Amino acid sequence: METTFTVTPRFAVKMLEKALRLYTPSLNEKTMAEFLADKCDDLGFEDIHIDEVGNIIAKKGTGSPKILLCGHMDVVPGKVKVRKEGDSLYGRGASDAKAPLMAMLFAAASVQNNNGTVIFVGTVDEEGNATGVKNLVKNPMDVDYAVFGEPSGIKQVTIAYKGRLAINLKVSVDDSAHASAPWLSKNAIEETMIFSKELKEGLESEQDKKSKGMLLTATLTEINGGTSHNVTPKECVSTFDIRIPVDTNCKLVEQKISVLVNEIAQKRKVEAYYSIIDETEPFEAPHNSAIVRAFTLGIMDVEHTRPTLIRKTGTGDMNVIGNQWKIPVVTYGPGDPHEAHTIDERVSIDEYLRGIEILKRMIHHLKRLHDKNLQ
Repeated sequence: METTFTVTPRFAVKMLEKALRLYTPSLNEKTMAEFLADKCDDLGFEDIHIDEVGNIIAKKGTGSPKILLCGHMDVVPGKVKVRKEGDSLYGRGASDAKAPLMAMLFAAASVQNNNGTVIFVGTVDEEGNATGVKNLVKNPMDVDYAVFGEPSGIKQVTIAYKGRLAINLKVSVDDSAHASAPWLSKNAIEETMIFSKELKEGLESEQDKKSKGMLLTATLTEINGGTSHNVTPKECVSTFDIRIPVDTNCKLVEQKISVLVNEIAQKRKVEAYYSIIDETEPFEAPHNSAIVRAFTLGIMDVEHTRPTLIRKTGTGDMNVIGNQWKIPVVTYGPGDPHEAHTIDERVSIDEYLRGIEILKRMIHHLKRLHDKNLQ
């Protein structure tokens, strides 16, 4: 049975406001999942269920193409008073990412049978350890395309995210000495400082003409060494966060790390070991894929301008799904990414409503483009 429930702009704004009043830091999303399940029921979705980790999953429409619209329900810690001021709606998660999530919900609600199938998903723990999306990819889903809801601004479509390698580096020297006679031995912390500078320079070399989205970056993020205030440290452990652009991959960067660590250790006459603590491959959606073209047309319909296709310097859920399922994936949503995690987070109401329209138009165009590709 098709639903006759009409989503008015006023209703869409009221529901976003309700969603913002639910404070849902990572792994405390249950109220939001139940709220969304309830709304999905009102809006005529089917197969509505909450999975074992707390993700909400619901289906709307029938036929092809099958598209996954996935946003996250959790927010970073810290409450923001929910209120309306002019065109702004304030609240924790207003931009990141409840406006994109609710926009997807209402766009999905517009899908009628035989015009394509939308799988709507609200995931848990995106701001934490990605428990939600990791559980989602465990069971291959029969989908042709996926869209992740993150604030991009409605005239920008994110087609690429960098990959990430995080490593622990342990530097050890032969001996320690009393701090009053530091010349008696090498100092593991000082050696780590030299080591990290050389490792960073080695990994980041030969990139003069590249844009930020295509830069490989190596950033020292943690350092830990020393046992006492008056003894020179014998070992020191540091952490590097390395972001990998789409023109390379984790394996190639890992090989480079291995060579550099050996070379620097020999030159400095210290012992050095590294271990990998996180590995996520970069991902880019093909620019000519139906989903990118459908977004271009949808944005032109509503905004009368071509969107900008952007490569982000971060790493997202899109990498996980795109690389595992080998399907075109983009990230999109109303909201200003610079508002994310701020103390007075907000979203433009007008942009949120236009975002819903663009997503609706995108689904409509995707049906036509997908069917045309099959002919």
